[in-house]
Amino acid sequence: MPTRKRGRELTTPDLVLLSLLAERPMHGYQANLELERRQVRDWAGISRPQVYYSLEKLEKLGLLRAGQDLEPAAGPDRSVFTLTAGGRTALADALENENWTTDRDRPRFLTWLALSWQARPGVVRRQIERRREFLLAELKREQATLRAVLREVGHPYHEAVWMLRLIIDQFKLELRWLGKVESELGRRGRAKHPKEQLATSTWQLARTETPLAAIQK
Repeated sequence: MPTRKRGRELTTPDLVLLSLLAERPMHGYQANLELERRQVRDWAGISRPQVYYSLEKLEKLGLLRAGQDLEPAAGPDRSVFTLTAGGRTALADALENENWTTDRDRPRFLTWLALSWQARPGVVRRQIERRREFLLAELKREQATLRAVLREVGHPYHEAVWMLRLIIDQFKLELRWLGKVESELGRRGRAKHPKEQLATSTWQLARTETPLAAIQK
């Protein structure tokens, strides 16, 4: 998400690290461990290599200050990075960007569903079951994470709690929706009046031929 002049844009990994280092100074190894412990990669795309790239970039921009680690390190990193006043300002400025509130996800499963009318017989039901199994496993994992977070923060009024509860509710909602879709597969069919629909309709995929799997059994 651009927040500075071209060539100096702050990416999502940059902003995640600025936020993390706003809590306390860390070296790269510690930052990676903390990101893994908090399961940050569940909601932000930031890889281990990106952490080190962002630390170097943010230091060059003057948003972090590097100092020598005087304590025995838990890894090979020796430079401890501290957020500067400029870093705090850049992070605060980035959080005012309207783009945070106007993004719309494009889930891969919905893309698959839009194309699934061309799938072979039986595939749709199998894929729905796979999706259900995945969601149930993720739901169980996030519920365990929520319990751990509540023990750590000691109250329910925390951004991590709010995020996890939204994720859990989304999983539960999709599971209910999957059940409804599965129950209606036998009634699946082509659009009856395709020429009357707007060309921008989500499902308008030129379905003029008989689909391979109009009814999944």
